[in-house]
Amino acid sequence: MKAYDGMFIDGAWRPAAGPDVIEVVNPADEQVIATVPAGTAEDVDAAVRAARAALPAWAATPPAERAARLAALRDRLEARRDEIAETVTAELGAPLKLSQTVHAGVPIAVAGSYAELAATYSFEEKAGNSTILHEPVGVVGAITPWNYPLHQIVAKAAPALAAGCTVVVKPAEDTPLVARLFAETVQEAGIPAGVVNLVTGLGPVAGQALAEHPGVDLLSFTGSTAVGRRIGAIATGMVKKVALELGGKSANVILPSADLARAVNVGVANVMSNSGQTCSAWTRMLVHRDHYDEAVELAAAAAAKYGDRIGPLVSAAQQQRVRGYIEKGIAEGARLVAGGPESPREKGYYVSPTVFADVTPEMTIAQEEIFGPVLSVLRYDDEEEALRIANGTVYGLAGAVWAGSEEEAAAFARRMETGQVDINGGRFNPLAPFGGYKQSGVGRELGVHGLTEYLQTKSLQF
Repeated sequence: MKAYDGMFIDGAWRPAAGPDVIEVVNPADEQVIATVPAGTAEDVDAAVRAARAALPAWAATPPAERAARLAALRDRLEARRDEIAETVTAELGAPLKLSQTVHAGVPIAVAGSYAELAATYSFEEKAGNSTILHEPVGVVGAITPWNYPLHQIVAKAAPALAAGCTVVVKPAEDTPLVARLFAETVQEAGIPAGVVNLVTGLGPVAGQALAEHPGVDLLSFTGSTAVGRRIGAIATGMVKKVALELGGKSANVILPSADLARAVNVGVANVMSNSGQTCSAWTRMLVHRDHYDEAVELAAAAAAKYGDRIGPLVSAAQQQRVRGYIEKGIAEGARLVAGGPESPREKGYYVSPTVFADVTPEMTIAQEEIFGPVLSVLRYDDEEEALRIANGTVYGLAGAVWAGSEEEAAAFARRMETGQVDINGGRFNPLAPFGGYKQSGVGRELGVHGLTEYLQTKSLQF
């Protein structure tokens, strides 16, 4: 076990203000692999002060130079890809291949996209007799989750840096090690002291202090809707900007003309990826009554193949939470066709890939975010009913539509109340805006829309 010390503040690792530490547990074997400092309000204050002091110079740095530092950050992340992947696998439990391709690969791509945007975005524009300036909003407080620990840091820090903002990151307490590695790459990339700061700690302590700090101009939070509401209330009370990426209960709508086998197999893979710990996972599969029984059979067979291919959940608490939802599904009358609440291994926080059939829209497992490898298969009689079911939750983060043609699928997708829809298995695009409708959040991440979250507008009239 390694005991890490210090917070990354003003370009250096500085001793924590308090003696408390957080134990980092490998969820695959339940062993403590490291400790990190548990930050206090004093640590947060030091980090915010460093960010405020660094803000004028960084905001005045030409966009081309900010782009160069982001390109250097991308290169340093690439150089340490294997180390990143191994770290995520150790603290999150993701299979190493997934860590290499997604947990390490996607942040590299996102950092690269903002290096390009910083160099090409028009921070000034003309409108009649006015010059419109797009200026950095200021100091950003970034509170990030454990499910994609490096991606969520980069998805907030990279556009903030491109915009000319400075940043204080409070990573999730379950996965702080890759966040420390990120801070090291910031140093290596030559990003000036104070521009990026890192405070590890518990949400109710360090996270709360960051959210309430008067020196923070924008709060960017990714996590549960319940915590997002509290963050939003704090931001509203202090009249500061907020960006919230929250929960999801995304629908995978398979229209009658679709390639059923492909749609079901890709849909199951989507739910099982990252052990189901993905806010945008398509956890509700909607199938026409005429194809329902075949779809259920295909889904159960596909899920069975993931039994020894997915990693554990991040913690014992998360494992218990997911198992509780599975038990709730059974109690409410859903038919279990794969998996179940029993742990498939003696050690580690594993949950079996689980599929429910005969799920009705009002059931708990069809309404609430489970955040585990659990799929609900629902039937519908016509497209209007499918649309009502798809739109019939408080969430609206993502989704998918499958049909015999892209045009048919897109026509249905246009009526879905959700922020992002994949058409017939459309690929992930780091330039496309990501974010939700309804209680799935406020604002967007990634691409130019993600950049504009960190800008404010000034007009000069001539």
